Amino acid sequence: MKLVRAIIRPDKAGVVLDELKDAGFPAVTKVDVVGRGKQRGMKVGNVHYDEIPKEMLLMVVEDEDVEMVVALIGKNAKTGEGAFGDGKIFISEVEEAYTVSSGMAGL
Repeated sequence: MKLVRAIIRPDKAGVVLDELKDAGFPAVTKVDVVGRGKQRGMKVGNVHYDEIPKEMLLMVVEDEDVEMVVALIGKNAKTGEGAFGDGKIFISEVEEAYTVSSGMAGL
């Protein structure tokens, strides 16, 4: 199993979530976050924005589904021009998962 963490623009979260659900991946945790990338924020006029609002999507998927999930997120989170700040996707190993209500292991 893999943990997919995607940090994307807030205005893209809705379409990404809809596409994931339609593709059979309805289980997603969405968290409002702020941060900055390699550009160290952004400057508009004389104002420097150090913390940019983003959405972080977290989901655990089977190993064989990672490429499809990454492709769906990448395609739908990208702005038309593919600009800085479109986001990042991180993949991590998940050793085990348990359902709290039943105690059952797995997804």
